[in-house]
Amino acid sequence: MSATKTHGRHGDFAIEAKGLVKRFKTGRSYIEVLKGVDFDARHGDLTMVMGPSGSGKSTLVAALSGLLRPDEGRVDALDIDDLWKLSPGRIDRFRLQNCGFIFQGFNLFPALTALEQVMTVLKYQGLDRAEARRRARAALEEVGLGNRMNQRPSELSGGEKQRVAIARCLSKDPQLLFADEPTSALDGENGQVVIRLLRRAATEHGAAVICVTHDPRLEAWADRIIHIEDGRILDDTRRTPDPEATLASHH
Repeated sequence: MSATKTHGRHGDFAIEAKGLVKRFKTGRSYIEVLKGVDFDARHGDLTMVMGPSGSGKSTLVAALSGLLRPDEGRVDALDIDDLWKLSPGRIDRFRLQNCGFIFQGFNLFPALTALEQVMTVLKYQGLDRAEARRRARAALEEVGLGNRMNQRPSELSGGEKQRVAIARCLSKDPQLLFADEPTSALDGENGQVVIRLLRRAATEHGAAVICVTHDPRLEAWADRIIHIEDGRILDDTRRTPDPEATLASHH
């Protein structure tokens, strides 16, 4: 009986990890980047994982999302008991069907228009062309790019590129959304658009949104803030998000 649910109500567990350990080999020794971490995230929550560079936060997200196998521990995600017991092909399929990723580097294809970037992911999921097009248009309109659909990345600003990446992610209606430093390359105005879209993915789409950042300006939007340092969780605080918060620019 799984305690985590695929399409859970707000507050139901979407992902739960126990005892995650990850070591990397450096020369003759090993460095332990995750030291027995327990973690969970719920549907409808925006969970911020904060910590300095090298604290283990990106490694944690990679282990939770099926990108990097932990050395010890287990991850129960949606309707799957122990994700890492699945074959690599089934883990890939799980990611394709259920997870969305937003990185600081956008990861867009230079030759494709904004609309094609989003459609490509949906066609991989098995949607026919017409339905992929309809969903892609809706996602781009949701992020405010209705009039930029036919632009290629070279014709878009950094903030617009990040919004295409978010549209690509939201178009799949993922139940788990992982964002790794999604605002680090953006000014305050574009950063605010991005964090509001992540907030909406949690509130309106019911996703469990897990956002790794070292930007304290984003805390105002979070339901929960987890601080990680040196591979261990230091504290875990629930709070009431302020959806009307404004993000000042870095100065």
